[in-house]
Amino acid sequence: MSNGWSLWVMFLVVFNLGITFFLFLWAPRAKIPTLPDGTSGHVWAHGVLREGVRKLPMWWILLSAAMFVAGFAYLFLFPGFGNHKGYLGWTSHGQLARETASNDARLDAAFQRFDKYSIEQLAGDHDALAMGEVLFRDNCAACHGRDAHGNTLLGAPNLADNDWLYGGDGKAILTSILDGRHGAMPAWGPQFGDAGVANLANYVLSLSGAPHDATKAIAGKALFTVCAACHGPEGKGNPALGAPNLTDTIWLYGGDLESVESSIRDGRSGNMPTWRARLGENDARVIAAYVYSLSHGDPTDTK
Repeated sequence: MSNGWSLWVMFLVVFNLGITFFLFLWAPRAKIPTLPDGTSGHVWAHGVLREGVRKLPMWWILLSAAMFVAGFAYLFLFPGFGNHKGYLGWTSHGQLARETASNDARLDAAFQRFDKYSIEQLAGDHDALAMGEVLFRDNCAACHGRDAHGNTLLGAPNLADNDWLYGGDGKAILTSILDGRHGAMPAWGPQFGDAGVANLANYVLSLSGAPHDATKAIAGKALFTVCAACHGPEGKGNPALGAPNLTDTIWLYGGDLESVESSIRDGRSGNMPTWRARLGENDARVIAAYVYSLSHGDPTDTK
């Protein structure tokens, strides 16, 4: 704070405290003209109500005096009177630094304990899960949702079921968080044409028993040989490539005919960003444990 602003703040403090302190000293001694009956002469309701005059109660005077003492003590002990730093030397930055250091010490102790466990074991530690849930909502919920049920518009998978694109063990989940994932479904519209896309989409729907046109599905089966390179000959997917299982009822971008046709015709490009730089391995491990617990339940507590 510059000297000019410091003097301005000091002036405002002195001016306001001076006025209020003067009123505090003057009010108990102020002489208010009264009538013989002790009233001020102000009447309402045709004289039925009359304004009385009483001295300020002692409790009010003592409480007000205590507030002034507290105010003067605060200005002496803490910053607030211009550039005066306060007798205690307190600053908000200093308090934040102390509390941050204290919190970091508690976190270090917790992470040292967490390092002894695998992701699967951490999923049974209630402290790790509580921490992981908070970090998940701060960093992951924007795409996967607060309840981790995913978002088909973004292609963000549901993390609360037991269907995984890249594997659902602790190591695979941690790798997804730290290093990210990038899945690419090429566009087959130019190669297959509209009729081929429709036939293939109906065949894909038939794999999971979803409603489909049987005639088109038969025609689309031959085209699926191109898709089998990633999804497998039976359409059960490939975790090494992030190719989803097409034989279940779980769909990343929607399982209706229009959505499946769109995926085949235009392709899809899903991107899970890397969080290593932002989170670090410690935070990523507790998030991974929380995500693991969503689909695998709460294993035996490790404590």
